[in-house]
Amino acid sequence: MMQKRVWRASFLGCLLVLSQWAMAARSEPATYPIKQLIYIGQSILPNATSFHHVPVGGLSGIDYDSQNHRWLMVSDDRALKGPARAYWASMSLSDTKVGPIRIIQQINLKQPDGSLYPNVAKFILQGQGSVPDLESIRLIPSHKGFRYTSEGDRKLGLNPFIRQARLDGDYVADIPIPNVIKLSRNRGFRDNLALEGSSFTPDGQHYFVSMEAPLVQDGPLPNTDHGARIRIFEYNHANELEKSFIYQLDPWPAAPGKGKSADNGVSEILAIDNQHLLVLERAGIEDDKGVYHDYIRIYQVDLTHAPTVPVTKMALSKDDQVVHKQLLLDLNSLPVRLDNIEGISFGPTLKDGSQSLVVISDNNFNAAEVTQVLAFKVRR
Repeated sequence: MMQKRVWRASFLGCLLVLSQWAMAARSEPATYPIKQLIYIGQSILPNATSFHHVPVGGLSGIDYDSQNHRWLMVSDDRALKGPARAYWASMSLSDTKVGPIRIIQQINLKQPDGSLYPNVAKFILQGQGSVPDLESIRLIPSHKGFRYTSEGDRKLGLNPFIRQARLDGDYVADIPIPNVIKLSRNRGFRDNLALEGSSFTPDGQHYFVSMEAPLVQDGPLPNTDHGARIRIFEYNHANELEKSFIYQLDPWPAAPGKGKSADNGVSEILAIDNQHLLVLERAGIEDDKGVYHDYIRIYQVDLTHAPTVPVTKMALSKDDQVVHKQLLLDLNSLPVRLDNIEGISFGPTLKDGSQSLVVISDNNFNAAEVTQVLAFKVRR
């Protein structure tokens, strides 16, 4: 009897310790490593820019190659104006100035069979391959290749994908996507609102991808009255899905004109370290005259003690908790006209030892929009 009492007491004691530990973990205050982003300046790539007679535009993702001091950019052209492609570019950056953007190489991206990606018309005609809608691109930790995401197309029956390529654009491998985002009649990704963001952690041990908007089964899109919940997925170094988090999108920052459109979503993410992300939220609000106004915010997210949901959970419930976020910078406070900002990357180290950061806009190959790079000094 005494042994049973001792065992029960020990068991209850363990439960109490575990309970207290769990409560402490939940109540642990969020920490944010970046204190401030200090604006340096901007550089504009002219809309008439072309490379080997192929127009340069639709730049939806950017990453920095610190070994070779160059920038990797991806175009979301759906193989209409040229092949699905990425670019190497040069752009100098100092504490006070951003140099011009110069395209130095085009990388044609290849499918698993070595062919170029088809556009919609060719896909419908031949029924082979996948129509690209490329949004995010990141160098792999070894710098011997890169990984890019595509949003898929519900109307064409095409799922989003994550692919790894060599530096010359040749296909290497597919990274498995979560089953919960795959196309199904009443669930899965929304068109043009899928795998918008991605980032490796600095040590290369983790890889994150983010949805732009909620899955069909996870609730409505944001509006002026409420935000929405989107999923962020974490992979380990073996490319296995390990965790998923819920991020709370803001409501629309302004009301659209009567009968006009608006949206808000996550356009990119960037890992600061293994436990912290930068999240780029972008809203586009159409006014009464049909002119779009862009609202861009950069948030910090702390994942240290963040609640997770199973990567296999098909639909979120109202009890699922979101991660903590903190506004780092409202880009609309800057003395510059903003365009459709879609990419974010850390850049070279500045003379004073500070890290730099840049964001880039996607001009949608539209004469009324611009490709702009805004640069910042990171203060920790």
